Amino acid sequence: MKYLAPAWLPGGHLQTIYPATCVSKPVVSFRRERWQTPDEDFIDVDFIDGKAGQPFVVLFHGLEGSSDSHYARALMAAVQARGWSGAIPHFRGCSGELNQAPRFYHSGDAEELDWVIRRLHAKHRKTNAAAPLFVAGVSLGGNALLRWLGESQQQAEIIHAACAVSAPLDLTQGGASLSSGINMLYTRMFLKTLKPKCLKKLEQFPGLFDRNRLLEAKNLYEFDNVVTAPLHGYLDTDDYWHRASAKHVLNDITIPTLVLNAKNDPFLPGRYLPLNAANCVQLDYPEHGGHVGFVNGKIPGQLDWLPQKILHFFDKATHG
Repeated sequence: MKYLAPAWLPGGHLQTIYPATCVSKPVVSFRRERWQTPDEDFIDVDFIDGKAGQPFVVLFHGLEGSSDSHYARALMAAVQARGWSGAIPHFRGCSGELNQAPRFYHSGDAEELDWVIRRLHAKHRKTNAAAPLFVAGVSLGGNALLRWLGESQQQAEIIHAACAVSAPLDLTQGGASLSSGINMLYTRMFLKTLKPKCLKKLEQFPGLFDRNRLLEAKNLYEFDNVVTAPLHGYLDTDDYWHRASAKHVLNDITIPTLVLNAKNDPFLPGRYLPLNAANCVQLDYPEHGGHVGFVNGKIPGQLDWLPQKILHFFDKATHG
């Protein structure tokens, strides 16, 4: 399934912004569960319940995303149309309520994903032991998923196949790209929601980080230096971006995995996309698509190419 951008939607920026803001999202009715975490915090998981014996698809969302993100609703609508089951675990603080622990979430959060995936796997096996379990991740969630796959290696074989979409495989180059020129529009969008969350976090835990430095942060590099890196065990932004980048573990993955990144993605220019990976990893780099865009069809466009691409890969991984 080759992606061809519609002629009426040229360029990586339009292909990124338009689907997130202008294309109608399908209606999906979720059932929410709240799980207590081992560190006495919580995460919210949104489910769709399919037919017995059918596959189960898990999706990890991107930075400041949720089950309401355009790509999440599109994928779960396609999953639901097949009669399959699905789940979208929310990273901490992304489900509409601030989490209770000092930590948030980050691009290398493999330990958190391990706990979530194993719990979902156990839940799935109780009723659908023979049905495949698939996991997808988008943007930050895609990078974290790839980190988990590479770090877990054979232990990740509790799932049948995985897919990472628009993952920032090289966080250093992606961060640099988001810190200059027109890409600062995306950075300001992220900081607009991240900073208020952090201010509320300071109310929970006074002195957790420097409030003035947080407010002064103008890009993700400065934000991660103040908040993300120290909260999650990294020395600084440089250490975080280097150690959390998924490009380092692509050769360690042991299950069928699709890595889908458009070369015109504003978040990670195509020249920085890695060219080597394990034999079971398919690197798919179309020329167009933007960042989690991949709109197809006539104006006003549709969001169904990406879900079908993901599910087609899962089908192929299962049946050959």
